[in-house]
Amino acid sequence: MYCGGNAVKKNAVCLCSFALLMLSVVSVPAFRAAAQEHSPSPGANPLVNEMLLLDKAFQEIVSAVAVGDGQRVRKALEPLHGVMEKTREGVHSGTVRIPRKPHRVKEFIKLDRKFHMGLEALESAAQKNNQQKMLSLTKKLLDECVNCHRTFRK
Repeated sequence: MYCGGNAVKKNAVCLCSFALLMLSVVSVPAFRAAAQEHSPSPGANPLVNEMLLLDKAFQEIVSAVAVGDGQRVRKALEPLHGVMEKTREGVHSGTVRIPRKPHRVKEFIKLDRKFHMGLEALESAAQKNNQQKMLSLTKKLLDECVNCHRTFRK
C-alpha cells in the first residue's frame, strides 16, 4: 500500500489507515452476519436494529477517519443517537435476548453503555477534526465490537 508524501507523518497515517482497514474486514462481516440472521423491521429486536445501524455507520466511519473527515464521521454517527436506550428498554421488556450467556445481561448492558460513551468521544474528536484521536477511538470501538460478539453472540 503506497500512501506517498512526508515520511514520518504519512507513514503513521498510512499504517493506521491500514490497521483500520484490517479491523473493518474482521468486524463488519460480523455485523452483517448478525443482520442476515434477522429481518429488521419496526418493532423488531432493538439490538439487531442497533447492529444494523452500527454496520452502516462503521462502513462510513472507517473511510472518513482514513481521510481525516470529521464531518463525515459526525454525520455517520447521527442515526445512532438513542439506539442504546432502545436496546436497554428491549432487555428490560424481553424483546432483546442475549443469544449467548444471557445470565450475564448486566455485563452486556455495562459494555453497551461503555461502547456508546466511546461513540460520544469519537463524535467529540470528529467535531475537532482530530484525526489521530478519531483513529485510535475507531480502532478501540471496533475491538470492543469483536470482543462483545465473542462473548455474547452464538
